[in-house]
Amino acid sequence: MPFKANASRRHHVSKQRHRVRNWAEYDAGLRARGSLTVWFTQEAVERWRAETRNTPGGQRTYSELAITAALTLRAVFRLPLRQTEGLVGSIIHLLGVELAVPDHSTLSRRAKVVRLPVVPASSGGAVELLVDSTGVKLCGPGEWLVEKHGTQRRRAWKKLHVGLDAATGRIVAATLTDHDVDDGSQVGALLDQVEEPLARFVADGAYDQTGVTDTVAAHTPDAAVAVPPRSTAVPSANAGTNPTQRDRHLQHIAEHGRLAWQKSSGYNVRALVEAFFSRWKRVIGDGLHFRTDDRRNTEIGIAVRILNYMLDLGRPDSVRVA
Repeated sequence: MPFKANASRRHHVSKQRHRVRNWAEYDAGLRARGSLTVWFTQEAVERWRAETRNTPGGQRTYSELAITAALTLRAVFRLPLRQTEGLVGSIIHLLGVELAVPDHSTLSRRAKVVRLPVVPASSGGAVELLVDSTGVKLCGPGEWLVEKHGTQRRRAWKKLHVGLDAATGRIVAATLTDHDVDDGSQVGALLDQVEEPLARFVADGAYDQTGVTDTVAAHTPDAAVAVPPRSTAVPSANAGTNPTQRDRHLQHIAEHGRLAWQKSSGYNVRALVEAFFSRWKRVIGDGLHFRTDDRRNTEIGIAVRILNYMLDLGRPDSVRVA
């Protein structure tokens, strides 16, 4: 590892190798992700028209499900709104059904207020929650334009915070904030979206804060917290008589080393959330296309539904090869 900081003091661990045991089913699931029948179902056709309202105001033409289906197609195939309108129109024409096609202006307007279905419960029991954040770009000059002409301002971006169920890989919570928002401040907002109790809360060193520990305890008093203490961390004043979880982590690290603590505390499972961010940016992309925060929140909600459903279509069952 040339030119790597602290290379002489780093642990050199050989790369793990894994074998997928359900390749046939997983391969079929990967192909299904590109099928139009997966994303434009018979249920969407049957519930395309909005229900008649009895309250004052104009009557909507398209139901929440119709708008959600169109925005989902847009995200899956990475289309602008006008091309999304054309794709939906062509699908309806091929199906031979009498349905109106939402135009791009309607999709943009309804994206601001559409109500997405609630993310279903993940595993049905206590959740091992993996929490982390990543940056997502906003609309701005492309890479080629920046390389050729430079840019007049720094490209803006937002911060995406997610909570992942380690057992199923499903996203159970997500929030979008400005890029300078502290990661620990969003733990409460994420836990508000998780109805199940926590078995373990796992996050990186940025979440080594008293407020985070208190927020997790308020949600599930007996939940384990696997957050690596900072290198400058010291035990609390009552560590000798009434040690906290963090005090016990510090003691274990001092006696057995950080790698042993990672294994015993279950911290190593956090690699799953890093792999998830890679999957998000490969499938959904590394940027947001809407230009207002309310529409961007809808865009994030649609992406969460897409990735969860793709996981339901097929998930690899891999084992480590010695």
